[in-house]
Amino acid sequence: MTTQRETWDVLKVLNWTKGYLAEKGVENPRLEAEWMLCEALSLDRVGLYLNFDKPLSDAELASYRGLVARRGKREPLQYILGTQEFMGLDYRVTPAVLIPRHDTAVLVTEAIMRAAQVRSILDIGTGSGCVAIALAKALPEVEVSTVDVSPEAIEVARGNAERNEARVIFFKGSLFEPVAGREFDMIVSNPPYIPAGDIAGLQQEVRGFEPVGALDGGADGLDFYRSITSQASGHLNPGGWLLFEVGAGQAPQVLGLLKHYGFTEETFTQTDPAGIERVVGGRLAKS
Repeated sequence: MTTQRETWDVLKVLNWTKGYLAEKGVENPRLEAEWMLCEALSLDRVGLYLNFDKPLSDAELASYRGLVARRGKREPLQYILGTQEFMGLDYRVTPAVLIPRHDTAVLVTEAIMRAAQVRSILDIGTGSGCVAIALAKALPEVEVSTVDVSPEAIEVARGNAERNEARVIFFKGSLFEPVAGREFDMIVSNPPYIPAGDIAGLQQEVRGFEPVGALDGGADGLDFYRSITSQASGHLNPGGWLLFEVGAGQAPQVLGLLKHYGFTEETFTQTDPAGIERVVGGRLAKS
């Protein structure tokens, strides 16, 4: 007597995975189950819907189980799939870089709005390269440079620039060290801004997998803002812009830092879609 082997078709696999991921505390478990199955089967979501009754082969099941096991441990879906979309462009992401957040689009948009007379931009802390690449694509006549202390991050960002056919100049080093003697018309940065004591309370996906160096902003989260604002005037042309992404509740302090270090012209803050003041900026006084 033979035992009939259990058949796992697409719909059955999705339903099981939805329940499993929900038990593990994953938000949007059905959607994430679909994205991982698309990856395992090399299908898009439309193709998935057209193949709900398709049985999975042993190799396909094994591939999918590996992805689901990783997500069950709360590894971010973006690292599992290896990509993340940002402002209409596709980026490769690895655990060496912070996953691009859509809130950061506010920083890019505000920079573009103020770039009419800008011919050179420096992005500090490139990570995946999303800010520098988005600026380079939107402002093809502007020379965009970017710096990061992590050689692994620069490797990822350089690959993303090639992937998106963006012209970006890369420098390795801490803050302004690798661009000594150079001046720019605009400096932008999305620096680490999580207070060190708050990191342990972040989502498991963030605290357990994303690079701590891209999150930890020191005791109050403002260490990098102090370092950058105190040095920025020496790397800007007269009337140059300095724009930051900031964490929730940090805008007043960062705006105060800008004004203290001479960025007193056209100062502003801008909110993200959730109503949080997400970007702070100003121009260097010419006199």
